[in-house]
This record gives sequence, structure tokens and C-alpha cells, in this order.
Amino acid sequence: MAKIPSEKLYYTIREVSKLLGIKEYVLRYWETEFPTLRPLKSSSGQRKYKQKDIEKLQRIKHLLYEEQYTIAGAKRKLAEEELPPEKKQELVELLNYTKKELNAILTKLNR
Repeated sequence: MAKIPSEKLYYTIREVSKLLGIKEYVLRYWETEFPTLRPLKSSSGQRKYKQKDIEKLQRIKHLLYEEQYTIAGAKRKLAEEELPPEKKQELVELLNYTKKELNAILTKLNR
């Protein structure tokens, strides 16, 4: 991924569009599809992207254009990546417990 110059604190949507080679309307659409992508807005409604926002946009672009994920698949992948490891383990344990309980219920129903 291209390195974004960090001389500025905020970038406009036009600047981000040029940096990433993505049309402005696509960036606005991605904001509606990816809930974690929320740039600040000035009092006049102009989007102000931080370095972190641009990095997230680069990741989305990579998933969609290079790895050929669908929007839904990219959402799942990003959600997975944002979970801390201990939370992932907690979810795996909860799913295993739920599976065990459902199998027990199924066994009782089949008697």
C-alpha cells in the first residue's frame, strides 16, 4: 500500500480521492457501507479525513479491488481484524458451548 504523506492532520475528500485513485462518490458510498469509517465533518459538512481514516480506506480498497472481496465479505474481514485476540477466543468458546448445548437438545428431541 502506498504511504500517505503525514504532513497534514486532516485531508479533504478531494485530496484523499487523488491519493488513493478512487472517485469521491465511491468514498462517500463506502462511508455508508462500512460503519467504522466515519471521518470528521466540519461545521459546513466538509469531510476531514485523518491518517487513520485513510489507512482504513486503503485496506478497504485492497480487499475490494485486489483480493476481490464483496462488500459484505470485506465488512466481515474488517470486523474480524478489529477484534482483539482475547475477544476472538471468548467468541470461539461461546460458539463451542452453544454448539454443545444445541446438540444436547437435538439428542433429547430425537429420543
